[in-house]
Amino acid sequence: MTKNLFDPIQVGDYRLNNRIFMAPMTRARAGASGVPNEMMATYYAQRASAGLIISEATAVSPRGDGWPGAPGIYTDAQQAGWASVADAVHDRGGRIFLQIWHMGRAVLSESIGGQRALAPSEIAAEGELPNSEGIPTAFDTPEAMSVDQIDEAVAEFASAARRAIDAGLDGVELHAANNFLIDAFLRDGTNKRDDDYGGSLKNRSRFLLEVVDAVVAEIGAGKIGVRFSPTNAVFGISDSNPEAIFSFAARQLSKRELAYLHVLEPALDSGSPMVAGLPSVAPALRDVYDGFMILNGSLTQKTGADVVETGRADAVAFGVPFIANPDLAERFANGIALSEPKPETFYSGGADGYIDYPNGGRLTPAGQ
Repeated sequence: MTKNLFDPIQVGDYRLNNRIFMAPMTRARAGASGVPNEMMATYYAQRASAGLIISEATAVSPRGDGWPGAPGIYTDAQQAGWASVADAVHDRGGRIFLQIWHMGRAVLSESIGGQRALAPSEIAAEGELPNSEGIPTAFDTPEAMSVDQIDEAVAEFASAARRAIDAGLDGVELHAANNFLIDAFLRDGTNKRDDDYGGSLKNRSRFLLEVVDAVVAEIGAGKIGVRFSPTNAVFGISDSNPEAIFSFAARQLSKRELAYLHVLEPALDSGSPMVAGLPSVAPALRDVYDGFMILNGSLTQKTGADVVETGRADAVAFGVPFIANPDLAERFANGIALSEPKPETFYSGGADGYIDYPNGGRLTPAGQ
């Protein structure tokens, strides 16, 4: 039987309404406290017709929290804010997983009281990030983590996952992509360790798998996804053989029977700063990962439908199209033209370009 984007599907512990998933996207609306607010609850509720919403990246600890306006899940107030988001999405019949991250070497020292960022090795990220005054600031050289610090980070991921489930969210996605802490342990361009966490494929995968196992013990495998970005070059991240390391890691994840593996690979001609000009690794991961797989990156309805129909993935995730089209699944189903996004408002902090896009699929304003 031919599969299509609108088929219901079992993913981990949940039966989902379709295979059109909302990708995680930082939107910088949580303010300095990192507490999700009413505007964020509205934003996610508007997009509840996605088969699954994967939230923006959410910090597991203060020292891993460095993106201005991004939320956290390490305080009671942040947990309560996410509970409001979960309620709003569920009231609309949707499902939402919370993407959790530790930013690792991409945290500016001023964001963590002058401490050095944490990383597998003392290799600074390339590029810059806005500081508290909005001034682009180069990254500092991070501190190479001790084994005790690694153990602490593993525990922080497990605690964040427990808080997410206690808040009523449906599951968590471990952010093992885009240069952040787990990704930096996986790749040999950022991991130069000579202990049990560096060198071989097994050792470089150790931190990821310790995090996964701790989170599984806390909330169960059917509520957990993992996101990879094998060909991503953001912030100077690199690996000498991405197919080897990510295939090895994917094989180990298969044994854990997680809800899904989520692979981000923008097309080579997409113009994305994430593209390193490397050949796709997703087909190799599809071959070795025995479980539900999501593909994300530069997809349209047509190309996404082809991915599902040909079995290259079980579902597809859309990012920017969901920003401007809260009812994206309905628009796809009904052949309704897509609204255009306003990139200047992606991280602007207000309602404009966030919760004011029209809901053409149901021909009513978004949020009603």
